[in-house]
Amino acid sequence: MKRRPLWVVVPAICALVLAAPARAQDDAATELAKKLSNPLASLISLPLQYNHDGYGGANDGASVDRLNVQPVIPFSISKDWNLISRTIIPLVDQGGFPSAAMNDSGLGDITSSLFFSPKSSAGGWTWGAGPVLLLPTATRDVLGTEKWGVGPTGVVLKQTGPWTIGLLANHIWSVAGSDSRGDVSATFLQPFLTYTTRTHTTLSANAESSYDWKNEQWQVPLHVAVAQLFKVGPQILQVQVAGRYWAEAPDDGPEGWGLRVQLTFLFPK
Repeated sequence: MKRRPLWVVVPAICALVLAAPARAQDDAATELAKKLSNPLASLISLPLQYNHDGYGGANDGASVDRLNVQPVIPFSISKDWNLISRTIIPLVDQGGFPSAAMNDSGLGDITSSLFFSPKSSAGGWTWGAGPVLLLPTATRDVLGTEKWGVGPTGVVLKQTGPWTIGLLANHIWSVAGSDSRGDVSATFLQPFLTYTTRTHTTLSANAESSYDWKNEQWQVPLHVAVAQLFKVGPQILQVQVAGRYWAEAPDDGPEGWGLRVQLTFLFPK
């Protein structure tokens, strides 16, 4: 075999050595992006999620802007189990409704979920379950239910290579609150599918379906999104942009296409 001269071999070896840390950083960033697709990942994050929806029917021309502050905090409670806290704090601004009472802004009702999840997975499947709480924190009557609520919640998912597929679900019953407001009995179903590339880009689709058992009414917004992981100084972030289509809603509720933009602050250990 013909031996290559040193002036060819040495630069090639140097290039491989210098490229190794960059590849390791890319792999770590890709794994971090995949963790964001897992609601049960042991990762502290703070998503700021903005949603805009236009209304139809008798409320044609009205719109609702909602900023959901969604801190996710995992706790290690034993060598085998994690407890993941996921909270949704909505800040709402709605206007253009024919009824002046509907045009208001402020804090909505807070929803808080706790998932007990095993640290080890079987066959790539991960699951978590626990309680979900509805807190009547709305600062305006029109922005909340004025009801305390509780129920079960759970997540099951599988990650295979760049793919994540799963389902998040909960059901909330009202247990106390204002007697002048209707009771709450609502089911939430969120099937989701994501694909994460080696450039830390995540493509996703989900449906955030909810069914109101009291009024026998579905609301089904569908989302198709693209997200990108990046850094600003030492801070790791992910930005996501999504189209939001209302496949099912009340007659005078949101319709057509809406917009979702999300900025997530990440705090990996």
